Amino acid sequence: MAEELIKVSPMVIAEKTSAPAPMPIVTPSKSVLVVEDDVFLSGLLVSRLEQAGLSVQKAMTGEEALKILRSGTIPSLILLDIILPEKSGFEVLEEIQADPNLQKAPVIITSNLGQESDIQKGKELGVVHYFVKAQTPIEELVAKVKEITEGKV
Repeated sequence: MAEELIKVSPMVIAEKTSAPAPMPIVTPSKSVLVVEDDVFLSGLLVSRLEQAGLSVQKAMTGEEALKILRSGTIPSLILLDIILPEKSGFEVLEEIQADPNLQKAPVIITSNLGQESDIQKGKELGVVHYFVKAQTPIEELVAKVKEITEGKV
């Protein structure tokens, strides 16, 4: 039995047929810098914020956060823990306030430090909101982030 050769011609698109339109690339226009050294909480925050349609960048130390900010990446909002390696959140806030280029991004503190003196210090350093982690459901935090990044505050 002789083998039959089957010739397959390459696909040709007729001149009058247009190629399908490329899929639009959807990029979130609002970005958040999450500064959190707890690996689990950091991952959870990043995941939930991305699900909410935000672009998220993460830093695990205060020094790393400042490096990101000084690289020209000014996010729509910064979520900042206070107890961090290398530089505390308060030290990061002081450096943000000292640099006119970094003062553009609003800051929300997320910390387990919930004493009135800590909250007052945060407000003096210009934070727009202060959440005590142990008392704040993540959905409430994400809702507040969305509200601020969308300019609804």
